[in-house]
Amino acid sequence: MTTFDKREEGFERKFALDEEQKFKAEARRDKLLGLWVADKLGLSGDAAAAYAKEVVIADLEEAGDDDVVRKVTKDLTDKGINLPETELRAKMAEFYAQAVQEVKAGT
Repeated sequence: MTTFDKREEGFERKFALDEEQKFKAEARRDKLLGLWVADKLGLSGDAAAAYAKEVVIADLEEAGDDDVVRKVTKDLTDKGINLPETELRAKMAEFYAQAVQEVKAGT
């Protein structure tokens, strides 16, 4: 194996690790968001945990965050709760930053 091959393999491993950490952070963000929204919906305990799982699964529908925003906005609207999209996306960014730190820390 040449030095170039070793270097390429190293870059590939780093890319795979970065993508895995990004996926884990996004899933954790979605869980945190789901728990936050569940509280707004009046859910607690197992119902809140189940709702958080629904939010995580919703994020797998398509690339990007729009699928999560649509689900959460619809669920809130159905309960008569008006949450501006800007506030929702700000919370998502806040939870993502928290999730990245948790994933890096291994918690």
